[in-house]
Amino acid sequence: MPTLLHLDSSADLATSRSRAVTATFADAWRAAGPDHLVVRRDLHRDPLSHLADPALHWAPRLRPPGSAPDPVGEERQRAVLDELLAADVLLVGAPMYNYSMPSTLKAWVDHIHVPGVTAPFDEPTQPLAGRPAVIVSSRGAVYDAGTPTEGWDHAVPPLRIVLGDALGMDVSVITVSRTLADVVPALAAERGRAAEELARAHEDARSLAARLAGV
Repeated sequence: MPTLLHLDSSADLATSRSRAVTATFADAWRAAGPDHLVVRRDLHRDPLSHLADPALHWAPRLRPPGSAPDPVGEERQRAVLDELLAADVLLVGAPMYNYSMPSTLKAWVDHIHVPGVTAPFDEPTQPLAGRPAVIVSSRGAVYDAGTPTEGWDHAVPPLRIVLGDALGMDVSVITVSRTLADVVPALAAERGRAAEELARAHEDARSLAARLAGV
């Protein structure tokens, strides 16, 4: 049964662009057939705790001598890892908060980036290598090439490093910017571009979901 793991992390439950676009992707995945399963994890509504013990950053065989992480935390991490490892496609809603990713999403990253389990350390461990990961990035302002804020996005680059370089996943990014154009007067001139970007993001999400679902 083809399985999509759908993560959302936006704190905006009403007008979030990242939630809207990931929902479009998930709907297109379901439309591929009744056997196409979606597993949903809402990291804002049900946040993971931060890793309480540094030993959990490592595979058990790589932990320092004497390590004894809390069994509850270890079991929680195992559940999150199993959920990811069981997925054929990963979908991540990643709004940019203060030029980085939400802390709820960072906590998830800390749970799943485990050298010796999902990423290489002393062995070529990459069980997720080649699997698709789709990042839906939403950004409030303008970060186009040549603007003063070019390069200020520190949400997508670390996700590319972790999911793509470390875990070996095949990463695609769908980006919608200017999401604050409707509410910030200084961005009013960007409303047309914002609407165009959002429409294109929905279309990209539909087409990419259909392709990955084998339609």
